[in-house]
Amino acid sequence: MNSNGDKQRKDGNAKPSPRNAAMDLLARREHSRLELRRKLERRFPPDSLDEALTRLAEEDLQSDRRFAESFTRERLLKAYGPRRVRAELQQRGVADDVIVDVLKGVPAAEGTSWSAQAREALRRRFGDAPASRIEEPSSTPGRSAAEEAKQKAQRLRYLYQRGFSADDYVDGPLSDVD
Repeated sequence: MNSNGDKQRKDGNAKPSPRNAAMDLLARREHSRLELRRKLERRFPPDSLDEALTRLAEEDLQSDRRFAESFTRERLLKAYGPRRVRAELQQRGVADDVIVDVLKGVPAAEGTSWSAQAREALRRRFGDAPASRIEEPSSTPGRSAAEEAKQKAQRLRYLYQRGFSADDYVDGPLSDVD
């Protein structure tokens, strides 16, 4: 037996345990508890898997908060919005209170905001072309009101698909660009 209580195989390698398998996954990247459960439930009985995941959480080797922070930081830098990040974290089993804290804290820690990320998403997709205000018609010469409305709608749809809400672009990217 080794220090973890796992039986040794004849070739000297430890018999796989839920703990070791989970630690192998956590060595690659942070995972939520639900992600680990889903990945390991086919290989291990539920009781031993629950026990191993609980122990890893108690030892702070697995943390849903740390996973949520890492995941949100990654999505923030890829210019995804808070609605999409929230939905993805919920799918991965992160608690709502953790999600709320992380969605507020990570942008501030990164020195940015969701509005700035909405602007960045628009810039990446549409270039530096000016976007007129939503509330007021623009006076861009040579552009009809229909063309302008079509462009606004296109930008708004794009932001919605990226996970931004009306607050993110009414207060941010489309209202403060001339």
